[in-house]
Amino acid sequence: MRSTFASATVRLYRLDEGDPVAETLFYGPLSDALAIAAAQPAEVQASLWIATDNDVAHYLDLAGD
Repeated sequence: MRSTFASATVRLYRLDEGDPVAETLFYGPLSDALAIAAAQPAEVQASLWIATDNDVAHYLDLAGD
C-alpha cells in the first residue's frame, strides 16, 4: 500500500536514463514534493520519482491522483 497522505515524508528525485546516479531534489512532505514537481518543465517531470518509506512511484503516475 502506498503512503500517499499529504504529510508523508518522501524523497523527490530525478533519474536520468543517461546517468545512473539519482539527483535528489527534495526530501520532506508529499504535498511539497508534488508542488515542486508540478513546477518543473514537462521533460523534467517525465524523469521524476517519489519514494515513500515503503514504495517508489513515478511522479506522473501520482500527478493525476
